[in-house]
Amino acid sequence: MSDAVQPTAAEVRAAADALKEAIDRHLAAIERRAEAPEAEAEADAAVFAAFNEMAAAGEAYDELLYDAYDEVTPFEVPETDGGAVYAGPEEPDALSVFIRRDYTVVEPRRLLAQAQRVAELDPDATDGDEADGEEGAGRSMQTALGVLFGEFDPDEIASRYKEFGLDEGDSTLWVTAGDEPAEPGEWLTAPFESVDPERVLCRFDISEAFEEDDLDPAD
Repeated sequence: MSDAVQPTAAEVRAAADALKEAIDRHLAAIERRAEAPEAEAEADAAVFAAFNEMAAAGEAYDELLYDAYDEVTPFEVPETDGGAVYAGPEEPDALSVFIRRDYTVVEPRRLLAQAQRVAELDPDATDGDEADGEEGAGRSMQTALGVLFGEFDPDEIASRYKEFGLDEGDSTLWVTAGDEPAEPGEWLTAPFESVDPERVLCRFDISEAFEEDDLDPAD
């Protein structure tokens, strides 16, 4: 424990009670939504707000518990987008999908060898620069990555990343609603600047930060 003023047992207990109440409110909001599907949009907003309140209460309790007793809770709550509520069209005519996948290069030789193999089978996979011939594809990491990501689509690399000497990290996928399709070439220079949190229809995050480290193998 640090030398800072420690929270009292009463403060920790009050934070625990606040978390319990936030859990009850969250469950009640979910139950109300299930009972009144005709008011889904309003109910979704209530559930989302209750979720954020519960997350804040859990974080406050976790911090006080640690400061007072050097103990932590077993829960990981993913960060939200700041409380934004969907405000886009109910029946969107256009969609945009934003995807980010992180990788680390764990076997550089394997990556370079795979790029060399692609370059030998398809000479057009390299761009013809001095360092980008078949030999360059097997020597330059920048060229090798360009060859592999130019030859294989991102979904194929995501499913075969180990073959390319990579290890996967966090990934996220956002589906946003639009009023009309974008003009060709309109967003290519800054593809992610147009993300509007209030138009996110759904979002999927994958991260080791949200996974249990000590799960029984049978689970």
